[in-house]
Amino acid sequence: MAKWLQSSECVTFEVADRVARITLNRPEKRNAINNVLLRELKQALLEADDLKSVNVIVLQGAGKDFCAGYDLVTTYGDLADVNPTDYRGTQKNFDDDCWSMERQNETINLFAEIHKPIIARVHGNCLAGGTDLALACDMVLAADTARIGFPATRANGSPPAHMWFYHLGPQWAKRMLLSGDSLWGRDAAKLGLVLDAVPPEQLDEAVGELARRLSFVDADLLSANKRIVNLALELSGSKTLQRLAVENDSRAHQCQGPRRTQFKEDMQNLGLKDALKRRDEPFGDGMIKLYARGEE
Repeated sequence: MAKWLQSSECVTFEVADRVARITLNRPEKRNAINNVLLRELKQALLEADDLKSVNVIVLQGAGKDFCAGYDLVTTYGDLADVNPTDYRGTQKNFDDDCWSMERQNETINLFAEIHKPIIARVHGNCLAGGTDLALACDMVLAADTARIGFPATRANGSPPAHMWFYHLGPQWAKRMLLSGDSLWGRDAAKLGLVLDAVPPEQLDEAVGELARRLSFVDADLLSANKRIVNLALELSGSKTLQRLAVENDSRAHQCQGPRRTQFKEDMQNLGLKDALKRRDEPFGDGMIKLYARGEE
């Protein structure tokens, strides 16, 4: 374990056979993202990229889920004792909101800058901010029972990191984000949102085999091939879109419509669990069924 991670709160780090495994380690919170997790994840990614003993990085989650999204309770709680007149991150106007999310997205945007390939191992829930992390990776392998989506678009905002269009194309990106519905891992693979999906009991083997195969290629060759594909993404606007995604998420945060207003009131009066329940009730199980592919 890297020295700086020996007392880590939210991330574990291990290296074996040319593969670094970075594990989101808040299983009791379903690996929800807070500021500490983002800082430690950034450190872990940079450490793995720097180590000559590492050719490939695997990002995974401890416990039952990959990552269930942003930890709304502790993220806001981190600012509870901060004087809102002193720091931009505590303000709620448009530009200060953009500034805060840009700082938050520095870790996610780093995924594309890391020279070594990053494989996401997705199981359980991969929702909202969890998809920001997974879709920023170079490849995603999922359990076929994984639940992948961004239900927060129903009342909270828009993905501040946006790779949906590049994986799904315009119609399916809109289908996902305009409804907040989710896909099972097996269907996400059919649509190209993830590379492949396997039964949960086979996920470790599938991720391990892919990482093993990549690890036999020299790191500088892996870097060359990763970066030329990422350059194609940049030429098609992906880097610019990340900035615009933040700005549009901030725009969505200014919404005073009834559903967003109700959610904020429920958060204040009922707490997060009941607020989420009331937000999602009209959508049933919220899972997309691929009828055109003969499935129900």
